Amino acid sequence: MNRLLTHLRHVDLAVPDFEKQLDFYSGVWGLTETASDNGLSFLAAEGSPEQYVVRLRRAEEKRLDLVSYGAANPADVDTLAEQLLAQGVQLITRPGSVDTPGGGYGFRFFDCDGRTVEVSADVAARQHRRVEEKESIPVRLSHVVLNSPDLDRTRLWYEQHLGFRLSDTLSSPHMGEVMHFLRISNQHHSMALAKGPHTSLHHVSFELRGLDEYMYGTGRVLRAGVRKIWGPGRHLAGDNTFSYFLDPHGNTVEYTTELESLDEDTWHPHVYDFSQPEVTDQWGTANPMSEIVAKESFNDVDRGVFVAPPV
Repeated sequence: MNRLLTHLRHVDLAVPDFEKQLDFYSGVWGLTETASDNGLSFLAAEGSPEQYVVRLRRAEEKRLDLVSYGAANPADVDTLAEQLLAQGVQLITRPGSVDTPGGGYGFRFFDCDGRTVEVSADVAARQHRRVEEKESIPVRLSHVVLNSPDLDRTRLWYEQHLGFRLSDTLSSPHMGEVMHFLRISNQHHSMALAKGPHTSLHHVSFELRGLDEYMYGTGRVLRAGVRKIWGPGRHLAGDNTFSYFLDPHGNTVEYTTELESLDEDTWHPHVYDFSQPEVTDQWGTANPMSEIVAKESFNDVDRGVFVAPPV
């Protein structure tokens, strides 16, 4: 199908301890609060034209509110909405004006796991700036990884309905396929799907300016006493660096840089055996991947996920 999505815009999280979460993202993690409204906070990355890359919402239960993607123009938003309706996808809203910072034109719908997805166009660009050398704050949102109990069903859904393409897969002899990396541009992945025991957020990744800034940022977060899960290291799939931490509500967040750009005309997906140490970490600097490390990113069951009534 034609690719109508252009890029990842933002990830929206709901949390019970709003102040603690806001303090983390606007403090040690290095985002900038650009707007707030009665239990809502909109947080931007200094190098990104997106109005915000994370939205926090005060709520009784932790959940992933939505994942938002951009489209090139309102006509593409309308086309996608019509296609999804024709394919039997349940829309939450019809295309119309968006009332979050920057405005725009968009709509929301459920994916096959019951997550809310938003697609929008004509959102006003935020006045951003060049992140300077040795400035160890996020430049932009890099990618989001979602846990799914049925990995292949979810991958197929995103390919068929939203035009994602497979870049690479992680597998092992005793566990089978455990992660699919999906793209909507020449960026190796803007989304990945991880095999998990339940539907939940696996991690949100933020891009730093370069290797130096990535390491300075990793060190700053470590010195602040934030719990590190895994890293620093460098993956084989995507060729990007990684340092994974837990936010105050147990969501995994990542600092990364140098994610691979592909030649889409010639690229063929690989299946990498992640039981080989050089696949998970080319450098050999990270703590070894283990079941304990993997379980950290299973996250809590997302009770906010919509469950469709039986047909």
